[in-house]
Formats: sequence, structure tokens, C-alpha cells
Amino acid sequence: MLTRNQVFLCALLVCLGANTVLAQASRAELQKALSNKVSFGETDFSALQLDQPVVRSIPTSDKAEIAVTGLVNIRAAADEFLRSYRDSMTRKNNAAILEIGAFGREPSLADLETLTLEARDIEDLKECVVGECQIKLSAAMIERFRREINWDAADCATKVTNLFKQMLSEYVNDYRSRGEAALIEYNDKRDQVSLAAEQRALDTARSYVNEFINGSKTDLQLIEDTLVWSKIKFGLKPVIAVNHILIYRRNSDVGPQVLIASKQIYANHYFNASLALTAFVRVPDAPDSAYLVYENRSRADGLEGPFGKIKRGVVEKKAIDGLRTVLAGSKASLEGSTLAASTPELEGYQTYGWGRRLFGGIRPLLWLLVLSAIIALLALGRRRTESSSASKHKALKPESAKS
Repeated sequence: MLTRNQVFLCALLVCLGANTVLAQASRAELQKALSNKVSFGETDFSALQLDQPVVRSIPTSDKAEIAVTGLVNIRAAADEFLRSYRDSMTRKNNAAILEIGAFGREPSLADLETLTLEARDIEDLKECVVGECQIKLSAAMIERFRREINWDAADCATKVTNLFKQMLSEYVNDYRSRGEAALIEYNDKRDQVSLAAEQRALDTARSYVNEFINGSKTDLQLIEDTLVWSKIKFGLKPVIAVNHILIYRRNSDVGPQVLIASKQIYANHYFNASLALTAFVRVPDAPDSAYLVYENRSRADGLEGPFGKIKRGVVEKKAIDGLRTVLAGSKASLEGSTLAASTPELEGYQTYGWGRRLFGGIRPLLWLLVLSAIIALLALGRRRTESSSASKHKALKPESAKS
């Protein structure tokens, strides 16, 4: 498993075939790479010089995919950065995270002891069939709920929760053993979705983040390989997700460089796949500061169809605005400074403790922003449908009265 992950990270780091190792390059060369790969411009570089984050959306070929990237300069040590990230992986440090935990080296049911299912999810599972289900599950999982649960029993809710946790534990254990080959297919809709295919598409996407700490396989040291689960609060439905987090460190003349890859291997709502890359890099002519770089690619339901372009526009805007706020807060948190809230969003995040541990919130918070936008759009779509149905009913009523 470790060998496959190292190959994956090395492929990411050299996928652009860069001749220049940006971890050793000057600030000017770094800016040139940003201009060429992500179309960052002079105004963005001016903002960086003023200690402000810069954020961009990344063009994608898949209509269901949203990709955003951003960076900010930061005065902090690599070890402090790593402590903050590790602390965030399994700590319930803000109100958006309802439940959170990590799997052991040999995942077991005990690792999910504190995980709970929402009452509405249990009700949805009662009506769940292959091809039509409100919860993302494989066909085998759906059939187990139909076969093993007595839905009329008094302890039905407890049995459903226990079976869900048992299947999730078995799935993660299988993933630990077989890697990508164990990834399931979602059969909640008519068209099944292969998580392996979705993840491969994200893994092979060209990423400018990889150039920042470009190096050979021997340069990378794997220092963390963890599977974590979380239940995140937002909108209409909390999301239960499982992520595989890999943390790599590379020593260089200007100090340690860090790359973190977070791959989603399960989510019970909205997401088909997600890959987040976070890098902590230094350049020689800026010895007192580093760059905190973040890129996220996610594939989600609800971004296609007749209003797909409008939906994508709204989701991308929310993701960009949210990432800019989070990067600014992360800078303030890691530098130990007090950042005055300049936007309503930042004020809201600080209310829930983001000001204390903002860096650790980059992954889950970006999910929340994307998902919240999708939920709002879907809810708007339902209201329009209901309004249209009501109008039709009202128009037909006089005809019924005449007859």
C-alpha cells in the first residue's frame, strides 16, 4: 500500500515534466510558473506582497467537477504547520464538525464507536433499492439493508446504525488491504459511479501544486498515512465521509517542504470523489516566509442538466470566496496574529472557532462551501417545481369547476 501511494505522489510531483525544481527556485520563477499554469497575474502577485491570499478556479473537462486553487505567503515553520494539520485531522475543533475520528492500522468497528446516523437517513434507507436510494451505497450494501434489517422491529434504528458502521469498517479494512481495487461503486442512482474511475481521473489531472516540491522518489519521506472519518454539519443533510490522508516531507537547502494529499474514499451524500493537495514550500530569496498552497478537485452530484452552467458558476464563486477567507484565516492562525474580519463569512467562521484552528479547517470547510451551494441550488429547483405545479393546479381548477 505504501509503495503504491509513493508512486502516486511521485507521479503527481513530476507529471508536468518540469526542468526547474521550484522548491529551489527564486520567487520570480515561482511567479512565472503560477502565470503559466494557473493564469495568476500582476494584481495577484501584488496581493501576495501585501500578505493577501490569491485564489483561482481551474478549468475542468468534466461537467461534474469543480476545481479551485489558492496560496498565501506565511511566516511559520514547517513543524508548526504539521502540528496544526495533524491536530485538525481528528479533533472536533469547530461547530461544523459533529463527529470525527480515525481508523487504526487495522480498522475495526470500535473505530466508529461514536458515529451516529441521522433519523432521516435511517428513514431513507428503509425505502432504498438499487438504482434509487437517497444514500450513496454499493448494490451489495443496499441489498444487505433489505435482507438483514427487520424494519418493523422496535430496535430498528439501532440495528441500521450498527449495520452501517459494520459495512463501513469492512470497506475501510478492505481498502487498507487492497488499495484502489477495494473502492466501491455507488448504485444509489440508475447510472452507477465507479469510485476507482472517479479517483483516477482526479489523480491524473495536471496540477501546478506538484511543481512546488518537485523531486525524485528518494526525496519524499512518508510521515503520515491515516484514514479518518467525519460527520460534517451543513444545510439539509450532514455528510459522513472517509478520507485517506498522506503526508510527505522533503528536506531542501531552504528548509523542509511538505505535501499533503487527502483522497475521499466514501461520502454518503453529494460527492463522488474529492482530492485535496496542500503544500508548504519555501524559496531561497524569501528565507523568512513560506507559501501555503492549496488545490481541491471534487466531483459532485447536481452540477449537470439544463441549468448546469449556472449551478457551476454559483458553486465556483462560493468555493473561491470561501477558500480566500480560509487562507487568510489560516495565515492569521499560524502566525499568531489577530486578523480583523473583513467579510461576513470570516466573522461567521471565527464565531465557530475557525480563528483558533483555521488551517485545519481547509479541507472540511471547502467541502461545506461547495455542498452548501449545491444544496441551495437543489432547494431552489424544488421550490420552482412546486411553484410551477401549484400554478398548473390553479389554472386547471376553473376547468374542473365548469365540468
